[in-house]
Amino acid sequence: MGVILKPIDIVDDITQEEFREKYLIPRKPVVIKNMAKKWPAYQKWTMDYVKEVVGDITVPLYDSAKADPSAPINTPTTEMKFADYIDLIQREPTDLRIFFFDPIKHASKLLDEYIPPKELMGGFLDKYPGMFFGGKGSVTFLHFDIDLAHIFHTHFNGRKHVLLFEYKWKDRLYKLPYATYALEDYDIANPDFEKFPALDGVEGIECFLEHGDTLFMPTGWWHWMKYLDGSFSISLRAWDKSWAVKANSLWNLTVQRNFDNFMKGRYKKRYMDWKEKKAVERANYALKKGLPKR
Repeated sequence: MGVILKPIDIVDDITQEEFREKYLIPRKPVVIKNMAKKWPAYQKWTMDYVKEVVGDITVPLYDSAKADPSAPINTPTTEMKFADYIDLIQREPTDLRIFFFDPIKHASKLLDEYIPPKELMGGFLDKYPGMFFGGKGSVTFLHFDIDLAHIFHTHFNGRKHVLLFEYKWKDRLYKLPYATYALEDYDIANPDFEKFPALDGVEGIECFLEHGDTLFMPTGWWHWMKYLDGSFSISLRAWDKSWAVKANSLWNLTVQRNFDNFMKGRYKKRYMDWKEKKAVERANYALKKGLPKR
């Protein structure tokens, strides 16, 4: 059976009513082809342009290695001058990525060149966009966003492969306790079902993003991303109206993350071994019980 992947819905344009009824309320992903074509960024955001605008700053970089059990989540692997990094990802494959680059802090000019899609929904955190850069072949591990926002993720200058899974599959995806990411010992794009049997039968959505494509990811959706070319994206975030979702977001950002970082720092490998053991136990239990129910 394997991992069951369906193609994502793709639209050229969409009205607010259609978006709310078909995607926002049922929390279903969709790719919107023409949204970014209205932005100045669609024409302007080349590799050379962002290199010029950002300037000569040093940026933290992340690789695809399994996380250090004693380090807080999102601890960088190394650092490099931004211009040198852009040259690198244009020149050759690399697993180095820039995670959640802040354009306000480093390149405020970029803020004038995209347009939050407020005609589709409200609640945008206009002052908190994030940019993501990756070399050909680099991978963003399977996770869901800790703040549980709705995400409009627009890609530039290349292609990106994306796999998406509803939150309800968390146990079958080997979610680690007190974390928003999965066990890092398997490749969700090519899993070993003998070692990770709970993945067999998991249902998801697959899409391929090209220059200017905007992916809507509803709150709580798990996502795995692979850069097929050296390229970059910008994510615009919007709050869900549900107070339960907002409360869960606050818990994740404060209590859960601080507790997890404390336990990592104090118990290191012993704590991570326990987390991984629990993830496997929960996955096997969910598989045995046929969870989640369709």
